[in-house]
Amino acid sequence: MKELIGNTIGRKVTGITFARDNILYLIEAFLDPLLIIVSLLAVCYFNEGDIDSIYIIVCVILFSVTFPSSPKLGFSTLKIITNVIVSWLVLISLLLTFVITTDFISAFNEKTLYLWVMITPIVLILSTLGLRFLSDLIIKIQGPTKIAVIAGMNSQGLAIADRLINSNYHSMNLLGFFEDRQIERLEGQKEYPILGKLSELTNFVQENDVNTIYLSLPMARQPRIVALLDDLKDTTASIYFVPDIFITDLIQGRMNAVDGIPVVAVRESPFTGYDGIIKRAADFLFAMFALVFISPLLILIAIAVKLSTPGPIIFKQRRYGLDGKEILVYKFRSMSVCEDGHDLTQAKLGDQRITKLGAFLRRTSLDELPQFINVLQGRMSVVGPRPHAISHNEMYRKLIKGYMIRHKVKPGITGWAQVNGFRGETDTLEKMQARIDYDIDYLRNYSPKLDMYIVIKTISVIFKGQNSAY
Repeated sequence: MKELIGNTIGRKVTGITFARDNILYLIEAFLDPLLIIVSLLAVCYFNEGDIDSIYIIVCVILFSVTFPSSPKLGFSTLKIITNVIVSWLVLISLLLTFVITTDFISAFNEKTLYLWVMITPIVLILSTLGLRFLSDLIIKIQGPTKIAVIAGMNSQGLAIADRLINSNYHSMNLLGFFEDRQIERLEGQKEYPILGKLSELTNFVQENDVNTIYLSLPMARQPRIVALLDDLKDTTASIYFVPDIFITDLIQGRMNAVDGIPVVAVRESPFTGYDGIIKRAADFLFAMFALVFISPLLILIAIAVKLSTPGPIIFKQRRYGLDGKEILVYKFRSMSVCEDGHDLTQAKLGDQRITKLGAFLRRTSLDELPQFINVLQGRMSVVGPRPHAISHNEMYRKLIKGYMIRHKVKPGITGWAQVNGFRGETDTLEKMQARIDYDIDYLRNYSPKLDMYIVIKTISVIFKGQNSAY
C-alpha cells in the first residue's frame, strides 16, 4: 500500500476544475476577497468614525474582481509573499487609475486609502500563511482520510494520481490501479502498484473499505464501463468518471446540462453568463473613461496625420472578430497606403510604406487608440487576442492547428501575447505559433485579475519600448 497525500485541488486539470467542493479550497477562495473588504471597512471606520456609502460600492466591485482567490497554499513562503504583493499592486494600480481619471478620488479620504493600501497586503500574507499552518487541522475536520483506487492506468488516470499526491487540500490514500491491459507502454507506471484486473475491483473495494473510485477508462469501452458500474452498486464507494475526453486540450471545459442530460463543454468562451456581463461592463467603462481622458491627444494626432501625408486620418481594416465574423477595426493611418485585401503585406522593419509620423505612432502604439471606439461599439475588448488582417487569418488557419480558437472571444487592443514579447511583426511561423499559444492560454486562464495585469504590463512595455511594432 502506498500512502499519497494530495496538492492541486482547486486548480484546473486540463480545463476541468478539480474538487471545488473541498472545504479548505472554499475557505481559500473567499479569504482574500473578504479580507480586502473587511480591511477597507475597518480602516475607514477607525479613521473616519463612520462608513460612507461610496466604500460599500467599492467593496462590491472589489469582491467581484477578486473572487475567487487563486490557490496559494502549495507555494513556498517567498512565492506567497511575491504573489500577494504583485497581485495587490496590479489591483491597486487599476483602482487608483480609475478613481483619479474619473475624479472620484475626491470622494475618498486620502489617509484612509493610504492606510488600507499599506495594511492590506500584510493582512493577506499573514492570513495565507496562517491558513497553511491550520490546513492539516481543517483537513482533519473535513473527515477521515479517504481510501481511493483508480480503474484504468492510462494518461488521464496517471494525471489524476499525480494530482492526488500533490494536494494541499485533503488527505488521500491511493492504493493503486486496476488494469486489464499491459501497461509497459506508459512512462511512470512503475510508481503505482497494479492491484488486479477490473473484474477484481468490486471484491477489493468491499474488502478494503475503499470509499473513492476514479474510473479512467476509454470511452470506447462503454459496455465494460456499464458492467463495472453495475457490479459496484453493491458498494458504498463514491465513483468519479474521468473519460479520456479530458486529456484533450479543453478550453474553458465545464459541466453543463441540457434538460437534465449532463454534457461537457470541450471548447467554450470564458465570457458566458456572469463573466460575460462583468467583461462587457469593464470594457465599456474603461473605454469610455479612456476616450474622455485621451480626447485632446486624439485630436492632436488626427491633425498631425492629416497634415503629414495625403490620405484619410483613420485607417479602417477588415479583421475577424468574435466567432470569426468580419468587423471593421479603426487605427490612425501610419502608412502611405491603405491595404485591406487578400494580398496584404505585413509591415516590416524599414518598410518604405510607413510614414515618419506613422513610425512613431506604431512604435508607441498610439495608432491603436481609435480602437477604444471599437470597444464601445462592442466589436472589440480592451484585452483579448489581437485581431489579424483577414489575409493573414486565412493563411495561418491552414498552417497552425487550433488557430481559429482565438476567435471564441472578441479581439483586444492588447493581449497576453503582446505583453510576453510577441508584439509587432511575426515574420516566421514559429513566432505566430507562439503568439497563438499565448492567445489560447489567455482563453484557458482568463480572470479579471489577469486582464488588469495585462493592462498594467502593456503600459510598462510601451514606455520601455519593448518589442515595438514596425
